[in-house]
Amino acid sequence: MAERKSILLRLDPAVHDALARWAAAELRSTNAQIEFLLREALREAGRLPTEAGKMRRPGRPRRADPDEPEASDNPQ
Repeated sequence: MAERKSILLRLDPAVHDALARWAAAELRSTNAQIEFLLREALREAGRLPTEAGKMRRPGRPRRADPDEPEASDNPQ
């Protein structure tokens, strides 16, 4: 996976609170919700780059199966 870019974003506190509530309702972090909204806006405007990676699904990542080796455990 490509390295993620970090940015500083200044928001009005009321806007941040609204985003945080919306994110919680959709089982996303506030950061993931902002990225989701930006991607949707880019897609609607026809400006989402084709090389943009996919976002992971909302919610907690699945727990790994203890019987299944991790990708890093099986170098090929």
